[in-house]
Amino acid sequence: MSGRRISAWLLFGVVLLVLGGCAQQRIESPKPLPKLGLSPAEVMNRLQLQYSQWRGVPYRNGGQGKNGIDCSAFVQQTYREKFGLNLPRTTKQLATYGREIINTGLRPGDLVMFKTGWRDRHVGIYLEKYRFLHVSLSSGVTISSMTDPYWYDRYWQTRRVFN
Repeated sequence: MSGRRISAWLLFGVVLLVLGGCAQQRIESPKPLPKLGLSPAEVMNRLQLQYSQWRGVPYRNGGQGKNGIDCSAFVQQTYREKFGLNLPRTTKQLATYGREIINTGLRPGDLVMFKTGWRDRHVGIYLEKYRFLHVSLSSGVTISSMTDPYWYDRYWQTRRVFN
């Protein structure tokens, strides 16, 4: 056999292996979201309380306390303290947690995510009327509007983590 024919057969074999592996993948059913039994008003009350307790705490990459906190740690602590839920620590992990929803169905407590750089991601907690609670680099723990041009241009996805 010529070198060209061997290369073609090797390529064909690789394609078969790849396709065979795809055919054997199992797709798992999505896990049901925890039901907290809270009204949107109660969720808002808990988030407003968290804001009043953390307002202005500065941003610090990797920070997890009142001396400085990053966006994903703030989300993780908020859900643990106010809702009794243990969420992943990083924005990358949060981006696949729960269920993705379209932005027309936003509810208080949903995670809103933004692409702020080539690889950088940012996460906050949706409140209402396109406002969200998060930790900004300049203002620390604050409330911003998703309609602000900066956030609007960087919106990526929304994740629901509880019903």
